[in-house]
Amino acid sequence: MSEEKKKASMVVFSGDMDKVMAAFIIATGAAAMGYETTMFFTFWGLKAIQKGNRTGKGFFGKMLGIMNRGGIDRIGPSRFNFGGIGRWMFKKMMSDKGVTPLAQLRQTAIDLGVKLLACQMSMDVMEISREDLIDEVADVVGVAAFIGEAGDSQINLFI
Repeated sequence: MSEEKKKASMVVFSGDMDKVMAAFIIATGAAAMGYETTMFFTFWGLKAIQKGNRTGKGFFGKMLGIMNRGGIDRIGPSRFNFGGIGRWMFKKMMSDKGVTPLAQLRQTAIDLGVKLLACQMSMDVMEISREDLIDEVADVVGVAAFIGEAGDSQINLFI
C-alpha cells in the first residue's frame, strides 16, 4: 500500500509585505512538515520573486515598472506604509523582536524545496520578463499548470 504524497498549493496575489510574509511562513511550515509545496505568484505577488530591477518595454510597462518596482526588499505593508517609512518601521520592529526578515523567509522556502511558479499572463500584462525574476523560480506557467498542482493538493490557499 503506497502512501499518498501530501501537497500544499497557494496563489500569492498580493504584493503587500504582511501578506507575502504570511505566504512564506505558511509555505515553509508546510514544507517543514513534509508537504510538497507550490507557490504560484501572480499580479502584485510577482514583486516577491522579482530581482528588483525596472521592468517594461512599452510606455505603460515602463510606467508600471517605475511605480510598482519589484524586489522583496521594496515590498511595503498593506497598511501604514506612509510613503515607504512604514516599510522601514516594520522592518525595524521585526528586527527588534527577532522576526525573520522577508528575504530570509523566501530563502528558507527555497532551501526547503518549495516550488516557486510565476504567472505567464501577469508577466505579459505587466511586461516582466523571465530575466527579471530570481533564478530560483522553477518555471513561468499558465493557470492550467497551477490548477494541476492545486488539484492534487490537500491544502489550497489564496493570499
